[in-house]
Amino acid sequence: MTDSETRCGFVAVIGAPNAGKSTLVNKMVGAKVSIVSPKVQTTRTRVLGIALRGDSQIVFIDTPGIFTPREREKLGQAMVQAAWKSIGDGDVVALIVDSEKGLTKDTRSIIATLAEKKTPSVLVLNKIDLAPRPKLLELSAEANASGAFSETFMVSALTGDGVDDFLAYCGDHARPGPWLFPEDQITDMPMRLLAAEVVREKLFLQLHQELPYALTVETVNWEEFKDGGVKIDAEIIVDRENQKGIVLGKGGTRIKSVGAAARLELMDAFDRKVHLFLRVKVRPGWSNRAVHYRAMGLEFPI
Repeated sequence: MTDSETRCGFVAVIGAPNAGKSTLVNKMVGAKVSIVSPKVQTTRTRVLGIALRGDSQIVFIDTPGIFTPREREKLGQAMVQAAWKSIGDGDVVALIVDSEKGLTKDTRSIIATLAEKKTPSVLVLNKIDLAPRPKLLELSAEANASGAFSETFMVSALTGDGVDDFLAYCGDHARPGPWLFPEDQITDMPMRLLAAEVVREKLFLQLHQELPYALTVETVNWEEFKDGGVKIDAEIIVDRENQKGIVLGKGGTRIKSVGAAARLELMDAFDRKVHLFLRVKVRPGWSNRAVHYRAMGLEFPI
């Protein structure tokens, strides 16, 4: 296939927290490139998921959920900043809406901003398997009354219903030109960051209440072996000493469980043997230090 026959386009996937953006991107890519959990604000940094549709390479920009962070909440500010910045990189901007929750305060605020800035956008009502059709039509009418959207799609990232139509639209709106990534590449995320993100996902799934938002994970060492295997040392960073005990669990049972689940997923993702070692570090105020934002691929808010 020559460059004159190919197309490549970027799709910025935005929305309120927990609208199903990452699940939808994973479904369209056909593999897991972004971590997911039932908790809001799981995605912290911009993730690229790469899909092929005919002669089009479509690069989906999975973004952190857009919400109104508290004034002193640096991490929340950086996440929202990263999401809005991604809009300028998209040939298509897709607002993902949780059809079951409807137009929340955060979603209405996003729609108002898109309409005000006259950003060319499409509306994607997700989780249609959880909402009756009359509600879907009502949501579509209300959102489209803003004038912000040129098209509306109704999909279920979980079942795949409607996803192909949205994918076809994205492919049709890709620009003529060479593909920017190899045919078999599905994400641009460095393996070190992916390893840290997988560990963080397993922590999100096992921890409750607010603790997941008070921690981060960083890969501090990556050692390649001659047999193709890799040794990964990762640090789980928390704010307070009592949080360290929660992460470790009684007799270290929780961190062992997290490590085992993360290692299995990383072995599958990397298609190689993985030796994963986790440590918990207490660093009070870590979310106010720029060095940790760089490790997450975020800009530290001024």
